[in-house]
Amino acid sequence: MTLRRDQINRHRERARHERAELDAVLDAGYHVGTLSTVVDGRPWVVPMLYGRAGDRILMHGSVGAGALRYVAAGAPAALCVIHVDGWVYAHTLFDSSANYRSAVVHGHLHRLDGDEAMQALTQISEGLMPGRPAEVPFHTKKQLAATTALAMDIVEDQWTVKVRDAGPGVPEPGEAEPGLWTGILPIVTGYGEPVTAARLPADTPVSPSVLKAMRHGPPSGPR
Repeated sequence: MTLRRDQINRHRERARHERAELDAVLDAGYHVGTLSTVVDGRPWVVPMLYGRAGDRILMHGSVGAGALRYVAAGAPAALCVIHVDGWVYAHTLFDSSANYRSAVVHGHLHRLDGDEAMQALTQISEGLMPGRPAEVPFHTKKQLAATTALAMDIVEDQWTVKVRDAGPGVPEPGEAEPGLWTGILPIVTGYGEPVTAARLPADTPVSPSVLKAMRHGPPSGPR
């Protein structure tokens, strides 16, 4: 039996099928996902920062990471991303839930070299810290030599998106405790005040990219 990678079996009504909905999940929040594969017959799972450029998901890591070299050689892998938008308080613990947006993308990673690698590392940084690449020096040859830049192509029928964005269900007659509150507790994320590096004078101006991030918050945050 072949396992379909574009099908959700549990709560199929929560599945989303438009490519724009996948991009929205990947581009939201802090661009943190979980990369999974199998190395020498054992599961390998690691949190990863990532970026997206069109039909590619971009990642990077140290050239000394053995498992990363393994996936760079073409081992099948999957990236999972989730945003939890709120707790759903229902009339029972069994019926309580969470509102969320999630995506899983299956594929193979391949290593990027030369100009492609430089561009990918810049794109990842721009996704995480918009505007920062223009404020700092460009990558050096030493930095590039120490970094593995990877790409996973987003391929049709190789991804799923699942979304829950509803309130609690309606209890059966006599099932709910009288006067018990039910509803949604939204989860809101954002940035705190910048902390200047200890080596700098305390009155060093905060960079424009940081001020902009504080004003706007993470891209496409919780709905």
